[in-house]
Amino acid sequence: MAAAPGTRTKAQATNTASWRDVTPAEVVLVGGPEEYLGIRAMDHIRSQVRAAFPDVEISHLTAGIYEPGALAMNVSPSLFGERKLIEVEGVEAMNDAFLADALAYLAHPEPDAVLVLRHSGGVRGKKLLDAVKSGGWPVVDCQPLKKDADKAAFVSTEFRTAGRKINSDAVQALVNAVGANLSELAAACSQLIADAPGAVTPDVVDRYYGGRIEATAFKVADAAMAGNGPVALSTLRHALATGADPVPIVAALAAKLRTVAKVAGAHGSPAQIARELGMQPWLVEQAQRDVRRWTPEGLVRSIQATAEADAQVKGLSRDPVYAVEHAVTVIATSAQRH
Repeated sequence: MAAAPGTRTKAQATNTASWRDVTPAEVVLVGGPEEYLGIRAMDHIRSQVRAAFPDVEISHLTAGIYEPGALAMNVSPSLFGERKLIEVEGVEAMNDAFLADALAYLAHPEPDAVLVLRHSGGVRGKKLLDAVKSGGWPVVDCQPLKKDADKAAFVSTEFRTAGRKINSDAVQALVNAVGANLSELAAACSQLIADAPGAVTPDVVDRYYGGRIEATAFKVADAAMAGNGPVALSTLRHALATGADPVPIVAALAAKLRTVAKVAGAHGSPAQIARELGMQPWLVEQAQRDVRRWTPEGLVRSIQATAEADAQVKGLSRDPVYAVEHAVTVIATSAQRH
């Protein structure tokens, strides 16, 4: 794309960029399985192109159902000379027609167009990905933020970018409350930035999100699924002692077990399995790692124990705490620690 503020060409590209600072170029690859960061990266590119060229013509293609010649048709100069932005989704599921047309296009990209390729993971289309990387165009790698430290850095940057203050204890409180899902964490940041006056403190976070214990529930489930009984039980007892309800904790255990059970019987790449099961690819990859710890018998035993606990915490038992502890113990002892 010619002479636009913040627009890089192939020769100027540094080849790697973060989702926050990527700038438009003739070709941009937004890769990686974290859907939310991929959306943010594409939104960021689109907003820059629109700011530089308000009359830009935006087209959307889906690589898996691509029709031959569609790319050339969408990038070709128009009668009125509008710039072009072509966003291609599902590049990880591209058909052969798209691969052929895209490779041909990379050899002679249209200077007044920006082509954004969204590839969420897997080996399909490696030849095209390698061509983009070796060509020197910007590549954004959108990986899940799995560590609390990475999520805390994300929160801090969201507030700093918005010109708002949040102290480190409040950052950690927010991550603990809603950090299981990045899009929810981002939404929580947006709400606090918009609604909470002044500097955000742990008390403010607690006022907005103190009732959320999903993160604690999944920490219990993660430890149990990893076969780490002592950590699972200590985390569980701390959660219960601070007022956590057993019901969502059992729900988290059940969700983890269901995911492992589904993935255990699936075949194909994480991206293919994710499409078949309606899951995120990174969640499939995590479940595939968990599957290695499990025998079919152990998985069945754990699912049965969790189903019993679910009934007990919802009214069939006078001691719901024992029901949860029993389920956690069964799961942790059934998993094979690596």
